Amino acid sequence: MPIGLLALALGGFGIGLTEFVIVGLLPEVAADFSVDEAAAGWLVTGYALSVAVGALLITAAVTRLPRKRVLLGLLVLFIIGNVLSAFSTEYSVMLLGRIIAALCHGAFFGIGSVLAASMVAPDKKAGAIAIMFTGLTLANVLGVPFGTLIGQSLGWRATFWAISIIGVLAFLGIVLLVPAVASTTAAGALRNELRAFRSGQVWLSLVVTILGFGGMFGAFTYMAYTLTEVGGFASSAVPWLLILFGAGLFVGNIVGGKAADKSLDATLITLLLALAVVLVIFALTAQNQIATMILLVLMGGFGFATVPGLQMRVLLYAGDNSTLVSGANIGAFNVGNALGAWIGGLTISAGLGYTSPLWAGAAITVAALAVMVAAATTAHRRPRSAPPVRPGAAEPVAAQVN
Repeated sequence: MPIGLLALALGGFGIGLTEFVIVGLLPEVAADFSVDEAAAGWLVTGYALSVAVGALLITAAVTRLPRKRVLLGLLVLFIIGNVLSAFSTEYSVMLLGRIIAALCHGAFFGIGSVLAASMVAPDKKAGAIAIMFTGLTLANVLGVPFGTLIGQSLGWRATFWAISIIGVLAFLGIVLLVPAVASTTAAGALRNELRAFRSGQVWLSLVVTILGFGGMFGAFTYMAYTLTEVGGFASSAVPWLLILFGAGLFVGNIVGGKAADKSLDATLITLLLALAVVLVIFALTAQNQIATMILLVLMGGFGFATVPGLQMRVLLYAGDNSTLVSGANIGAFNVGNALGAWIGGLTISAGLGYTSPLWAGAAITVAALAVMVAAATTAHRRPRSAPPVRPGAAEPVAAQVN
C-alpha cells in the first residue's frame, strides 16, 4: 500500500470531522451565539449545501491543474475555514467559516479518489479509494465522540483549533508522501470533462449514489429519536450507540472496496439489496434493544460499503475525463443526505412515528436497487465498440482512470 494513501486518509479524517462534529456541539454553539436550534442547524445545512456547490464549481475550475497541487490548495481553504470558525465571535462569521471549509470537501474527495486510484495497480483501485475514505469513517467512529468531548470540556472553539491542526498535518503529509501527478487534461479541459456527462451510465451511477446514500442517511438522521422514543434507550446512551454505526461504516468501507475490485456491479446490487433488508428488519424490531445494536452496525456496514464502488463506477464510465464526474458524485452523496433527511422528516411530520424514516429509507434504497439493476443490465448490452464492455471487470479501469 502506498504510504501516500495515509496522507489522503488523514485529510479525509479532518474533513469528515469538520462535517459531523458540529452535531454534538450545536447546543454549546447555539448558547454561545444566543441563537435558537433552527439557526444553529444552518451550520449543518449550510455546510452540506456548500459541499454540493464546491464539488462541481471548484472541481471544474481546477481540471487543468496538477492534482497534488490542487489538493494542497484545498487543504489551505479547509484550514482557513476552520481557523475562522475557531476565531468567530459572531454567528455570521461562524457560518462563513463553515461554508469556506465545506467548499473543499467535494473537490478533495473527488480529486483525491482519482489520485488514489492512480497510485495502485488496476485491480486495487477501489481498495485504494476505500483507504482514502477510511479517514471519513474514522471521523465518525473516533473523531466525533472525542471532538465533542474536547468541545464540552475546553469549549467548542478548541475542537476547531484541533481540526485546524489536523489540516496542517494532512497538508505536510501530502507534500511529503503523495507523488506529483500532472493532470492529463489540456486546453479545452472543462469541455472535455463535460463530455463524460454524455454517458448514460454516468447519470445512472449518480442517481444510484443519490438514492442509495439517501436511503441510509434518511434513516440515520432521525436515529436519536428512534433509539430513545422507540427503543427505550436513555439519551445519554445515544452517542455511544452511534459509535456502533460508525464501526459498521469503517468495516463496510474496507470490505466494500475489496469486493468492488472483484465484481463492481454485482457488489453494488448485493449491498443495496442487503441494506434494504436491514432497514426493513430494523423498522420491525426497533423496540428490541439487542436487535437495534446489531442492526446499527449492519446499517452502517452495508450502507457505506457501497461508497468505494459507487465512486469507482463513475470513474469507470467517465474514462479519461474523470475529475469533474468524480466531484459530481461526491456532491451526489450530499444531495442524497439532504433528500433522505427531507423525506424522513416528512414521514414524521405526517404522524407515521419514529420508525417511519426507516421504512422511507428502505423504499428509497429499493429505488436505488432498481436503478442499479437497470444500469448493470444496459451496461452489459452495450456494443463491443463502446467501452467499457465489462463494467464489473478491473481491466478497463486501468485504461480509463487517471
